[in-house]
Amino acid sequence: MMKKMLFTDSFLKTGAPAGGDAVRAASHPVCKEVREEQMNICVIGTGYVGLVTGAVFADLGNDVICVDKDESKIEMLKQSEMPIYEPGLEEMVVRNVEDSRLAFSTDIGEGVRKSEVVFIAVGTPPAEDGYADLSAVTDVAKIIARNLDRYKVIVNKSTVPVGTGDLVREVIDRNKIRDVEFDVVSNPEFLREGSAITDTLYPDRIVIGAPNGNVAMRIVELYAPLERPMLITDVHSAEMIKYASNAFLATKISFINAVANICERAGADIVQVIKGMGFDSRIGPQFLNAGLGYGGSCFGKDASCLIHTADRLGYDFKLLRTVVDINSEQPLRFVDKIRNALGDLEGKTIGILGLAFKPNTDDMRDAKSIDVIGALIADGAAVKAYDPIAIDNAKKIFPQIQYSSNAYDTAEDSDALVIITEWNEFKLLNLERLKERMKRPIIFDGRNMYDPQRMKRLGFEYHCIGRCDNAKGSNGINGH
Repeated sequence: MMKKMLFTDSFLKTGAPAGGDAVRAASHPVCKEVREEQMNICVIGTGYVGLVTGAVFADLGNDVICVDKDESKIEMLKQSEMPIYEPGLEEMVVRNVEDSRLAFSTDIGEGVRKSEVVFIAVGTPPAEDGYADLSAVTDVAKIIARNLDRYKVIVNKSTVPVGTGDLVREVIDRNKIRDVEFDVVSNPEFLREGSAITDTLYPDRIVIGAPNGNVAMRIVELYAPLERPMLITDVHSAEMIKYASNAFLATKISFINAVANICERAGADIVQVIKGMGFDSRIGPQFLNAGLGYGGSCFGKDASCLIHTADRLGYDFKLLRTVVDINSEQPLRFVDKIRNALGDLEGKTIGILGLAFKPNTDDMRDAKSIDVIGALIADGAAVKAYDPIAIDNAKKIFPQIQYSSNAYDTAEDSDALVIITEWNEFKLLNLERLKERMKRPIIFDGRNMYDPQRMKRLGFEYHCIGRCDNAKGSNGINGH
């Protein structure tokens, strides 16, 4: 099924030890040869991870069936309508459906029976105690167990805490009807919403946690056409890699926001500080943009789960607790800026630019706009908002506020504008036209999109993160 594979680095054919008792990792940067035949793949779950994973594997020539218990979502997909917004996804889905490589169904059992590799890509939201709610994973594992008709590889693609691979194996063993062998693999995703297709096609690394080398090679074979670096390790280590990676990125964000808060008091410019730090190859500039903090479906959930995982193992992860606290406080500090500048917010109209947790997505999960708008409403302000994509999802959370069709309508008769999400179109606004629409030319920029000195020259009162003294001319330093 597979041509001889050539690696630019050594590959340990013995693979990882069963049970993950010790880490024995092998890294091979590039697979030079690709397989000759397609695989039959089932992806359970059609959220961001599952739908993108299924579409990309189909695009690589495999036969893929994506299954979900949500009938309305599957019906949408059958009609070539996307349940999520992700650039490039619709085109890829339509192309592979037309070429009969990608199909959608609500029959999970059928999908399992037709496939040799089954990916679990269901939601793992935080439970009340902060640990991951694995009920969807265990429910799916039971269905897989009842439909095992021959050897299969079960792949945990969902973000799950360490030990979940063992749990899935136990559930399947307990519930399987036939005496059929199977293996459980951890293959965490590292995609970013808004660039999920690119991140799946060109990942920095592909992590495969497997009980032995033979199982690992089945997944290596699947990913070989991408010709990207792969790390083969045990299941427990693969599960930890995902959480440790997200926790570290969250730490960078909270760290730079804490530094930005100091900069405001010291009269320093956080943008210049970030540039100076970013030139250090040991640090790098990624995830060092000061702002309102991280949001979305990953960082907050994963940080919380890792803290509670550590608690269960008897370790108090104080550093990560502080990271979470800083992130929670950041939007509230920002609202304090608005209160300090505007005084009593009762009856004032505040325009919000950007609702999604980040650009190029309609995802409102843990979006900082929720914290900011909630606080403004509680203070009696009238809120009007605009986002290029996320308005429909925002209406489910804030049906009582006014929504605009563009940024200029949002500025109309507003006492202030608040920038929450750094959409590119906001960087290109005609600021003179924007100012003409406002009652008072004051902007609170939660993403540091503009040059404070330029905003001052244009006649705006400009408040941002970690560099606002520059807008008042206190030290004469140009922010760019």
